[in-house]
Amino acid sequence: MLEILGTIGGNILSLPGILGLALGMMTRRLWLGALMGGLVGVAETVVFAHWDFSQVGVLDLFIAVVVGLCAGSLGCAIRLKGTTV
Repeated sequence: MLEILGTIGGNILSLPGILGLALGMMTRRLWLGALMGGLVGVAETVVFAHWDFSQVGVLDLFIAVVVGLCAGSLGCAIRLKGTTV
């Protein structure tokens, strides 16, 4: 359980969370922000596995993509709400 929570927290504070949020804030399309965040999650997992797909854990990849999707969507929502204020 602690390993899963550590993986989620690490991804939120790492590239999928921060860069996904920043990329999501660059667009006003929710699906595009989520897509860019998900791609950052995939790229981060593959880069940290030294470009070796056999070293990529399925759970790590899944968590990174979900965190990236959520962060990209949140960034887009921040931008949309900021433009209406």
